[in-house]
Amino acid sequence: MVKKENKKTYTLILAGISLAIVVLLGYMLTAGNQTKQPWKLIFVPKTIDPTNGFWTTLIEGAQLGAKEYGAQIEVMGEITEENVEEQIRIIRACIDKKPDAILVAPCDYIKTTDVLQEAADKGVTLILLDSVVERDVADCVVATDNYEAGRKLGIYAKSLLENETDPKIGIIAHVQGSSTAMDREKGIRAGLGNDEKGIKDVVFCDSSYDKAYTLTVHMMNKYRDLDLLIGTNEYSAVGAARAIQDMKLENKVQLIGFDSLIEEIQLLEEGVFQGLVIQKPFNIGYLGVEQAVRILEGSKVQKNRFVGSKLITKENMYEIENQRLLYPFTGQKETIESNY
Repeated sequence: MVKKENKKTYTLILAGISLAIVVLLGYMLTAGNQTKQPWKLIFVPKTIDPTNGFWTTLIEGAQLGAKEYGAQIEVMGEITEENVEEQIRIIRACIDKKPDAILVAPCDYIKTTDVLQEAADKGVTLILLDSVVERDVADCVVATDNYEAGRKLGIYAKSLLENETDPKIGIIAHVQGSSTAMDREKGIRAGLGNDEKGIKDVVFCDSSYDKAYTLTVHMMNKYRDLDLLIGTNEYSAVGAARAIQDMKLENKVQLIGFDSLIEEIQLLEEGVFQGLVIQKPFNIGYLGVEQAVRILEGSKVQKNRFVGSKLITKENMYEIENQRLLYPFTGQKETIESNY
């Protein structure tokens, strides 16, 4: 009788174990067949202007990053960089959508701080691209080291003015109050050294080609003996170059600037520009998404990811490495630096 009961107990135990195995296998198969929901990201650039090479390239970098990291990305933006209030409204709309992460290129160092703080306070992963704000609100920043980029341009400017005893300089800047404009101007002044005293005027074009053109014409009429003009972004540099060409002043005033719009590259070849500091917008967008996904997955990331810049002149523009920077879609992925 005892043997029969032991046998019955043993049989029940085996049945229980078998059932547990079946349930576990079923759970594993079901879990394996479930598709992981993609992370939902929203990117708010400074502008979605389709004529702007820097921002269209940066957006494309972010879109490729999302594709490769299995995330969904929505781009929400305004055509003009100077419309800070509209960018604030867009960021609030993004918060209401409750994405997993928001990537933002803030238009203003001070004015956009509060709305970004709102996003951080609600637990949204926040990545700042290209620019920063006055408070440390972001989980990560991916940008050019704008002070260092400006310093490179300032050092080069000083070399162009070495034969001038009393150099006269004008700066066509982009958006007053943006961290990029402030940091680049500080860097330019540091690079100029003693020649900083030659800066006669700093004006802001609000990232408009036409306004940069008009400001350049006014500056050249006001200071007819300017030796050098500096544009601090694509809009300001291109607008200034167009004005210099139309005024037939290519051989009178030297011009340097930022970014690598095709028009800028052509004007560098023609000698209208003496030099350009080239950024890596594709890398900024791609790495911004990479950082966002890594944070969402619980991995540690660098708080600040500075993406390099380089001074390009007519003398070095045909070097293979520099051609890749000037024409990033010939091999852009190979230029992306990652520490992971």
